[in-house]
Amino acid sequence: MRIWKKLRARGGAAVVLAAATVLALTTAVPAGAVTGDYAKDTEHPFVGLVVFYGPNGEFHHRCSGSLLTPTVFLTAGHCTAGVSAARVYFQQDAGVDWSPETGTDPDTGYPGLCAEGTRGSQCAESEELHNYGYTSMAEVPETKDVGLVILEQPIALEEYAHLAAPETLDTLATRRGQQETTFTVSGYGISEVNPVSDTSFRERLMATSKLTNLTSASADGYNVQTNGNGKGLGATCTADSGGPLFYGTAASNTIAGITSFNHSRYCKGTNFSYRTDRRDVIDWITATAGDAGADIVVGTP
Repeated sequence: MRIWKKLRARGGAAVVLAAATVLALTTAVPAGAVTGDYAKDTEHPFVGLVVFYGPNGEFHHRCSGSLLTPTVFLTAGHCTAGVSAARVYFQQDAGVDWSPETGTDPDTGYPGLCAEGTRGSQCAESEELHNYGYTSMAEVPETKDVGLVILEQPIALEEYAHLAAPETLDTLATRRGQQETTFTVSGYGISEVNPVSDTSFRERLMATSKLTNLTSASADGYNVQTNGNGKGLGATCTADSGGPLFYGTAASNTIAGITSFNHSRYCKGTNFSYRTDRRDVIDWITATAGDAGADIVVGTP
């Protein structure tokens, strides 16, 4: 895995979730892109960049997420809340050539259309959005931050993400040496945030984070707290929301959580992911997906 060190300015401020720009530093902030020591993610072709639109077709915000089947796309509840439609791109560099002059990426069509020849292979649309019950980040730790996008065009891949079995992470809550437990985060969010500017590649990146806590006031059994500070580690930031927290190394396809929030708008390394290894969450996902979710895999990592 080649670790990227060089950052390129891509005008990321334009796509930061509005909520993240107004919340105080001590509040929960919807999370975004991979920061720190990260690498291009070519391991998880089912992780996509999802763009959401308002009732009149206007751009609203963007997030990340994962395909569980050819048409069932898992993301965060705060991503699907308050919007009417979505478009998902699965190219690793889905928006990397986005131009502020034209407002689009010529290769993929991001964010306004599926480029010619990509619909149903690397791009799909949806007007069927679901929400587990997310209301606001004021509800931390139990935010019910799970959302589903049911795609109109199936995306045929050789592999898809699967969900960790119920209570997979419970044994880590009191286990000694839990700090040695690692996860892999993936997403299309901002890669550097500071008071002056943001850096966004709109490219799928991944990084390793270490388990910090499952029982803190902000976790409390509903969230996974991980830390991306330090050599060889990476964190999440704005627009990584909805992206997967894979249990284990970069080779893992097992989702144990969904990137949800952090407590700093500058994305300094501490991340919280909403746990998907809880029976009620798994039951909601499979029931809501209906026939489209018949092939969702739930199993141990």
